[in-house]
Amino acid sequence: MTNRKLGRNMSARKALFKSILTSFFKYGRIETTEAKAKEIRGLADKLITLAKRGDLSARRMAIAKLADENVVRKLFDEIAAKYTDRNGGYTRILKLGPRRGDAAPMVIIELV
Repeated sequence: MTNRKLGRNMSARKALFKSILTSFFKYGRIETTEAKAKEIRGLADKLITLAKRGDLSARRMAIAKLADENVVRKLFDEIAAKYTDRNGGYTRILKLGPRRGDAAPMVIIELV
């Protein structure tokens, strides 16, 4: 499987994902382009699975992936507790249509 480059170099792409994931877990749903949503879906699912583990090592790995420690706290305390019975598929992508400026396909990605 190849990753999408999204027109950015590796460091800019990592910073973008860190920012988007932090906003996603902070608000529970965000509106973004389809390509970005498909890329962060797997990362978000892995972080929720990591949070379900709940130990110190998992918390430190999550802090490395997210920009805000309050969001990490919310991920471990509230979001992971909600999905204890679920074995994956924590996110949903809803298509909205093209963006007005450049006709990029827009979606809403949200927690199930």
